[in-house]
This record gives sequence, C-alpha cells and structure tokens, in this order.
Amino acid sequence: MRLLDADFAKGFIRMCNDGWEQGWHERNGGNLSYRVKPEEVEMVKEDFTPGDWQPTGIKVPGLAREYFLVTGSGKYFRNVIINPEDSMGMIELDDTGERYRIVWGLADGGRPTSELPTHLMNHEVKKMATGGAYRVIYHAHTPNIIALTFVLPLKDEVFTRELWEMATECPVVFPAGVGVVPWMVPGGREIAIETSRLMKEYDVAIWAHHGIFAAGVDFDSTFGLMHTVEKAAEILVKVLSIQKTKLQTIQPDDFRKLAKEFGVTLPEKFLYE
Repeated sequence: MRLLDADFAKGFIRMCNDGWEQGWHERNGGNLSYRVKPEEVEMVKEDFTPGDWQPTGIKVPGLAREYFLVTGSGKYFRNVIINPEDSMGMIELDDTGERYRIVWGLADGGRPTSELPTHLMNHEVKKMATGGAYRVIYHAHTPNIIALTFVLPLKDEVFTRELWEMATECPVVFPAGVGVVPWMVPGGREIAIETSRLMKEYDVAIWAHHGIFAAGVDFDSTFGLMHTVEKAAEILVKVLSIQKTKLQTIQPDDFRKLAKEFGVTLPEKFLYE
C-alpha cells in the first residue's frame, strides 16, 4: 500500500490542515508527530526508501526501532495537504534510540522538524506513562495562550485554575491541569528535557511566549485537547479585556462536584481559595 493511502497518513494530513485553518501555524510555525503502530508500518513498508542514519542529539532508548510520521523543518502546514511528500516524512529510529533515518517523504533533502528532540522525549515519556497508548505529540502557536504568558504568572497552578474557570468542560477535558515552561531557546536539548519533565504529569505543556505542546492517544483527542485549551484562553483574554476582576466564577467546591459527577480526579493543588 502507498503510504498516502493509509488511514493514519490521511489523519495526519487532516490534522495539519485543521491547525492551519485555526490560524495556529503562521509561516513554518508548529510541528506534529505520530508514533506509527507496527501493523501500520507493515502495511506501507513497500513504499519505503531508507536514507542515511543521522544523530537525533538525544537518547530515547524507549523508542528504539520505532517509526514516526513527522512534519518537516522549515515546512509550512498550509502545504501539507497539497504536497505531503515534501512537507512531511516517516523516520525510523535505530536500536539505541540515538539515530534516525528518513524512510519516506521529506523530498529533496528535507529534514524532520527542528523540534524533533522535544517530540521524541515527550513520546518516550508518554509511551512509558500510558503503556504505549499515547501516540501523538502536537505543537502549535496558539495566539491566546501566548498572549496570556505575558500577563499571568508562569505557574502551573495559576494557568490551570484560570483556564479551568473559563468553561465547565475544561477540567473534564484536561483534569491533570497544564504545565508551564518559562521562555527558553527552542529546538534544543534543554527545552526538550524541561518539556518532557512536565509531560510526566500533564498532557499539555505551555511554552511561554511561544505556544503549546499537547499529547494524546490519537489525532482527534490531541487536536481536541489543543482546541479546548486555546478556546479557554480566548475566553479569558476577552474577560480580562472587559475588566480585571471576575464578578462570579466556578468555585473550588464546584470543581469537586464536577469531578465527582464526571468521574475525574482533579488535583487539590489547583483548588486553592
């Protein structure tokens, strides 16, 4: 089977286009990766043309011999749907998890996203934490979240509580809360380490003045998570633009009732008075 005929490839392309349509991917901003299932790899192997091994710059032994569909460095999300073989590619990791090679796509000398270290470290953390269930890591430049990183304290407790209060569904969609990474130079090992540390606890890591990393089981749940967080941020931006104080909001005991009704666990550290 041609890789582009596979359902997972179609889902990947749709998610890229959905993010572009939301306005989250100016120019070459943002990136997406999917840890491909073994049976999916087998279906499309006939379409592979393996290239040379390259260093990842990190060690992710928990991902040895895994395959990933990734967006390319310098590639535009708006072009994924019209020229996927140029804008995205499949990579394979070696036995140590320290090298990769392109086996499909990223035509004409293309390379995986410059955020590959962060994606791989997050995949390793989530694979271990979820028994392999999580397969998607998504990074987008969501404008309302970025705006909030200039006016809210860069603390997990503050961002989580403020976002939870904006819509009743928020604590149900991301009950673990969100983590916040202070501003760091993107694309390197240090920010990858800090983000993966937060991903041990959360499914969402906010990069100050930059955007969001989100993790999930599949494309729908991960896109839905990103969409929910950014929509909550949009509501908060509107509230703060009207006045600085809220006349009424969801209270800690209300969150506890909500958690009981929906069968989720909300950490008490976010339910401060």
